[in-house]
Amino acid sequence: MRTLFGEDDILSTRLKNDEKEPVLLVGVWTQAGKDYESEDAFSHSLDELEELAKACGMDPVMTVSQRLPRADQALYVRQGKAEEILYIVKDQSISRVLFNDTLSPSQLRNLQKLLGVPVTDRTRLILEIFERRARTREAKLQVALAKLQYLRPRLIGLWETQNRQGGASGSLSSKGEGEKQLELDRRTIGRRIAELRRELALVSRERETQRKKRNRSQLPSVALVGYTNAGKSTILNAMIEHWGDLSSAENKKVLEEDMLFATLDTSIRQIRVENGRAFLLSDTVGFIQDLPASLVEAFHSTLEEAAQADLIVQVVDGSDPHCDSHIRTTQETLVSLGAAHIPHITVYNKSDLRDPQIEYPRRGMRESDISGETNENLYISAKEPDSIELLTRVILEKLERANLYREFLIPYAKGNVQAFLSQNAHVETCEYREDGIFMQVSCSPAAAGKAEQMLAADSQ
Repeated sequence: MRTLFGEDDILSTRLKNDEKEPVLLVGVWTQAGKDYESEDAFSHSLDELEELAKACGMDPVMTVSQRLPRADQALYVRQGKAEEILYIVKDQSISRVLFNDTLSPSQLRNLQKLLGVPVTDRTRLILEIFERRARTREAKLQVALAKLQYLRPRLIGLWETQNRQGGASGSLSSKGEGEKQLELDRRTIGRRIAELRRELALVSRERETQRKKRNRSQLPSVALVGYTNAGKSTILNAMIEHWGDLSSAENKKVLEEDMLFATLDTSIRQIRVENGRAFLLSDTVGFIQDLPASLVEAFHSTLEEAAQADLIVQVVDGSDPHCDSHIRTTQETLVSLGAAHIPHITVYNKSDLRDPQIEYPRRGMRESDISGETNENLYISAKEPDSIELLTRVILEKLERANLYREFLIPYAKGNVQAFLSQNAHVETCEYREDGIFMQVSCSPAAAGKAEQMLAADSQ
């Protein structure tokens, strides 16, 4: 490790890969502690920035950081540090500089003018990753909206010259010599944002229609949420493989990769276990520290799958020593989505990667969750069948706690009601009597109401 600067700096070097874009990472840790609770948390944030860069196909060559009372308003770092960064950019042939916070329009403009290479902040980097990973029409619209919302106040930093147009007649004559190209671009972006919001509103209505159709099936819904790369997609695929038909399981699996934001689209699969009980399991987009507000807003309709769920399973990378901060980030996002009241399970995944020196939560430990209810922590590995069995059992137990106990006496002519309850409820007793089929079941309020409606309609 080379140290080019003073004792107050943290600097690490890494091997350069000529096949990828060489980038320099820069971060500021404010001594006031407003941004990070400790130096360890700050260091972890820089490590996360490095992983984001790699996820975007870049090669992080070096990391530079500085302690300051507060970030510099003009350059984010102090003038002397900025000049040292300029030296590194030239000496290491850096093609882009990545900053660990969201830069203001003036900081972005000043840094690009000084360094002479593209400057990207954390928000823009996450947007680039989302743009690369978007596959469905909805995801592409959401990313496009978030990107334009980010770019609009920063347009001035994208123009080195601001030439005025010539004067115009008619309604534009009051503009004097004309408008700046910047103003035209802002209006164009404003119109495009409005168009994207209208398109997303249509897509959102389509998603709501699909959600209502799923609700009519009376199956409870379970949402996998959590920090990016915690193993949500792996758990979904493991559930599909463990409980599904092996001949069709591969077609139902979703993409899983060991990288940040491998998937952006919400995937929903029906999980039907051996005793006939079933639920809908959804895999949602992952969260990350300082997830741009524009992305949360743009992906709101997608994240509503979690807000509408009967049960939330928060997946945590149990092998990560910073998993506590990941849990806080996830819970803060859930609160912003209005999902704090939903029953909750915390699953510490990746037990096969655990550090024997770290004490991890174990099955049966209880604590208060974001909904104020008792929360059950599970410690599993999605790669182990026993873990999938355990997780499934706990999910069913948690769902059952919210279920209703009902007794039905079903005429033999109404066999469709028996079939419905067999598919959508946990049947505790089924007796064939002279006057009909007597069933004692535990089911969701929606399923109980549907069965009662079916009996009432058939009796008319």
